[in-house]
Amino acid sequence: MAFDQLKKRLAGVVAIPVTPFDNADRIDEDAVVVINRRMIDAGIEVITPNGNTGEYYSLTDGERRRCVELAVGHAEPASVLVGVGGSVSNALAEARFAREAGAEAVMVHQPVHPYISADGWIDYNDAIARAVPELGLVTYVKNAAITGAAIAELRRRAENFVGIKYALPDPVQFATTLADADGSDLVWIAGLAESYAPSGFAATATGFTSGLANVVPEVSIAFLRALQSGDFTLALEQWRAIKAFEDLRARDNNALNVSVVKEALHQLGLCDRAVRAPISLLSEDDRRAVGRMLGAWNVEKNSNTQLTASLRA
Repeated sequence: MAFDQLKKRLAGVVAIPVTPFDNADRIDEDAVVVINRRMIDAGIEVITPNGNTGEYYSLTDGERRRCVELAVGHAEPASVLVGVGGSVSNALAEARFAREAGAEAVMVHQPVHPYISADGWIDYNDAIARAVPELGLVTYVKNAAITGAAIAELRRRAENFVGIKYALPDPVQFATTLADADGSDLVWIAGLAESYAPSGFAATATGFTSGLANVVPEVSIAFLRALQSGDFTLALEQWRAIKAFEDLRARDNNALNVSVVKEALHQLGLCDRAVRAPISLLSEDDRRAVGRMLGAWNVEKNSNTQLTASLRA
């Protein structure tokens, strides 16, 4: 199995698209395509339908499949990394559907279970990896109980295990886990978006996830280039310019993660702001705050305008 090209792309901006809804609470398929293509045309090389920013847990099985079809059907030349999860049988079915649809990889959501164990986590991921050996497998780590030793064991079992989306806000633990896993052949992706990307790169991550890329993909790419070049002075300047947006998303234990991105897209005329419970819409004050951010970035409605020259550098 050769996953070299996929790994190269994962070592970049891994965009997590939103799932737009229309006023009848159906997936707005036209908006899905527009938002995905806008990112890809800007240079994003990996999109992840059915991620957390895509409201994975709010979608029906049929809606998740449709998101995969829409992503794969309009992804060239990018790679499609499909989020899968739930029960073992559900995750296997989703992974097999991703393979049949033409995706290149699956991202295994952190299992949501009150009694998860490290051995059970290994078995869960390994079962998915074995079901779709043709696809690269990226595991999503949000639980401190998943140690470097567990990752090393999964690596030993699964030949198609290519990367880790590491989403714990502790750079020391990140570096320790990476070292204990001896995972130099894996792609380590900073899984808490731009906010934690610099600390992730300091711990030798080579890519990061992004919801911001839905709104201003050029900025996420410019941020990546600064980190890749080791220009942390420029990266810090860019980080400061987007910090308010990411802080708003992270407020109240990430309650506004999706709502902020959708509000920005709504104000740009790209999709409705609608979200599904248990997510909620922004307050009027927060909507105005998003508008001020877009204004400060010089991003206009129905425009692909990049941010200021300092951020494009």
